[in-house]
Amino acid sequence: MSQKISTDLFIDITSEVCPLTFVKTKLMVERMAVGQTLEVRLNAGEPLENVPRSLAELGHSILSLDLEPTEGDGSVHRLRVRKN
Repeated sequence: MSQKISTDLFIDITSEVCPLTFVKTKLMVERMAVGQTLEVRLNAGEPLENVPRSLAELGHSILSLDLEPTEGDGSVHRLRVRKN
């Protein structure tokens, strides 16, 4: 999706494992005002599969999902979501 989107808040869940990845993200979204945007830094695998899907199921808008440009193995992504 690779577009520049400004965000209001940021959370890094790369050190967490499922289901804490979604729990921590959901708690952050619950504290946000409608219309605010959140950037989530997450790993590939279960977090990448579950967090965006679960947020969308709760009715929030997925704005972008991009691979983080790193020198590593390419397993970290940036998700941007708007609270609805």
